Amino acid sequence: MKVVIDTNIIINVLLSPSRSSASFKVIEMCLTKEIIPQIGAALFSEYLDVSSRDKIFENSSFTKIEINQILDGFFHVCEWTNINYLWRPNLKDESDNHLVDLAVASEAEFIISYNLKDLTSGELKFHWNVITPEQFLQEKRRK
Repeated sequence: MKVVIDTNIIINVLLSPSRSSASFKVIEMCLTKEIIPQIGAALFSEYLDVSSRDKIFENSSFTKIEINQILDGFFHVCEWTNINYLWRPNLKDESDNHLVDLAVASEAEFIISYNLKDLTSGELKFHWNVITPEQFLQEKRRK
């Protein structure tokens, strides 16, 4: 199953590394290849930018080396998708449109995010669902 993992999920894992959190379980599912995270140039850049901010290092219980190891492991299981078409304008928050582009280009089933309001604000409707990690885990249990 192909999914797009919003940056806020990765950051949630880095800042509150509880193994029982839904975000942690979703990333764990990626690492065990139960789900296949999709990545493109814009999302890759965003992951790197946000995860390297001083605030993350200051507030994380992980060291810089551990954070880099977590990201390396995650990137290793990601499936790269080239985006050849942009769906603009769509979302109210332009900075989230790259997630829509990636979900469409990769044919992902879900965008997993805590930013449901902005990601569901678009005029265009697609075949994937925007869902929180908690909702995603509930969905997986039902299947």
